[in-house]
Amino acid sequence: MRVPARLVPLIAVTAASALLTGCFSGGDSGSGSGQGKRIRLAMMQPPRSGLSPLSDDAFKLSRWSTAETLVKLDADGDAEPALATEWKQSGPSWTFTLRDGVTFHDGTKLTAEAVVKSLTRAAAASPKPRILDGVDLTAKADGDKVTVTTATADPLVPQRLSSPQLSILAAKAYKGKTVDPVGAGTGPFELTKVNGTSSAALDRYDGYWGKKAKAPGIDVRFVPDGTARAAALRSGEADIVEAVPVSQAAVLDQDLITEVPMPRTNTLYLNTEKGAFKDAAVRAAAREAIDAESIVKGVYEGRADVAEGLLGPALPWAAELRKPVQRAKAGDPAGKTITIGTFTDRAELPEVAAALQQQLQKAGFKVKLDVREYANIESDALAGEFDAFILSRATVLDSGDPAAYLYSDFASDGSFNIAQLADPAVDKALKKAGETPTGEARRKAVIAAEAAVLGTDAAVPMLHERVIQGDAAGVADVAHDPRERELVTADTYVK
Repeated sequence: MRVPARLVPLIAVTAASALLTGCFSGGDSGSGSGQGKRIRLAMMQPPRSGLSPLSDDAFKLSRWSTAETLVKLDADGDAEPALATEWKQSGPSWTFTLRDGVTFHDGTKLTAEAVVKSLTRAAAASPKPRILDGVDLTAKADGDKVTVTTATADPLVPQRLSSPQLSILAAKAYKGKTVDPVGAGTGPFELTKVNGTSSAALDRYDGYWGKKAKAPGIDVRFVPDGTARAAALRSGEADIVEAVPVSQAAVLDQDLITEVPMPRTNTLYLNTEKGAFKDAAVRAAAREAIDAESIVKGVYEGRADVAEGLLGPALPWAAELRKPVQRAKAGDPAGKTITIGTFTDRAELPEVAAALQQQLQKAGFKVKLDVREYANIESDALAGEFDAFILSRATVLDSGDPAAYLYSDFASDGSFNIAQLADPAVDKALKKAGETPTGEARRKAVIAAEAAVLGTDAAVPMLHERVIQGDAAGVADVAHDPRERELVTADTYVK
C-alpha cells in the first residue's frame, strides 16, 4: 500500500528539489521580447518522438501554444474556428475556409497548400495519428479553401481536425524523414530550441494573428520524477507544474494546486461471455457490492470523483442529460470464484484491486487477483481470460467525443471489448450515437448509449480521475484543461 501523503516526510520533498536546482536559470532560454517574466514550466513526460506532431508529443506543442489546428473544441466538445473560420459538409467532403493574415513562425504564409501538406503527411504516416485510425482521409487545395474527404460520410471530421496530432506546420517542418516543429508553428509562442529530452525554449511571436502573448517566453524542463516536480513548485523553482502526484499534494500549499477532472474513468469490466458473470444477476451482485466511495477516500485520498456513469465531470453535459438506468436485480454469488486482472503501470490500480477483492469477498465471492505490467496482460484481457478487469480508461479520445470510446469498448465488434459484450440493443444505441450529427442531438444519443451499456452491468464505473496541477502564487490565467490540450496560453503570465 502507498504511504498516505500526510506521512511523507518533508525532507523527501526538500531533497528532490536538488534535482531541479538551477534548472530554470542560465542560457537555454530564447531571448524573448517585450516586458515581463518568462514562464518556467516543469512537465511530466519527456518528448518520445522528437516533438513530432504525429505522435503524442503533439500535446506538448498544443499546451505550449506553439502549434495550432484548423479548428478547436469548446467545453462541450463542439468545433470552433481556429486556423479555419468556417466549414461546410457535402456528403463525405468538408470544405474549410482558411483564416486570412496568418503567418508561420518562419515568416511564410498559411496557405491551402501548406494545410494540405500537413494533413497529407499525417494521413500517410506510419503509424497514423490515433485520430485517423480507421479513417481514409485526403485533402485538396482550392484557393483559400481546403476540402477534406473521407471514404464514408463522417460527422466528426471537424472534431478530428482539432486533434493536436493534426497541427498545421510550415513546409520547412516536413523536409526530413521526421517532422521538426522548431520555428514552424502559428501560435502565440515560437518554439526556438529543443535540448533532447531535457528542455525546450519558446519566445513570444509578435507576428501572431490573434491576441499577443502576455509573457515574453516559456522555459520548459522535463521532470519525470513526481517528487521533484512537487519540490520545484514548493521551492519556487517552477511557475507551473504538471501532474503533481497524489502522494505529494498534501505537503504542498493547497492554494497552489488545482484538481482538474479528467475524462478518464476507473471501471470494472465484467466478462459477459463466460464464467460467473455470464449471469446478469451475478453481475448485479458484484455491482451492488462495490463501495466506490471508500476506494476514492482510501486509495485516491479523496482526490477523485465517485462515478455516476461512464462519463464523468470532465464532460459536464453528461450529468445534465443522464436519467435513471434499469438494471437486473442482484442474485446470490453463492461462493463463486472469480479472477480479477489489472496492471501495475498505474500505481493506484493494484490498490484498487485489493480493495475490490475485500469488498467482493464480503459479498460472497471468492476472489483471486492477477496483476502484471500492462504490456503483459492486455492480450489476455482482450481475449476474455479474466472474469473481471480493472481499467483506467480515457472516455474521450482525440476527437473530444465519447462515441468512439463507447463503441470500441462495448460494441459486438468493438476493438477493445474486454467485457465480451454482444447485445443487440447496445449495438443499436452505439450505432445511432456514432451516426448522429454533432451537437445536442449527438450528446443525447451518447447518453442513451451509455444507459444501454450500464443496463447490462457489463461495466461498473467506479470513479473519475483528476490530475493535480501546480501553479505558483505569481502565475495568472493558466489553463486547467481536462483534455490536456491547453496549459500556457496567450493570457498566461507571471506577475
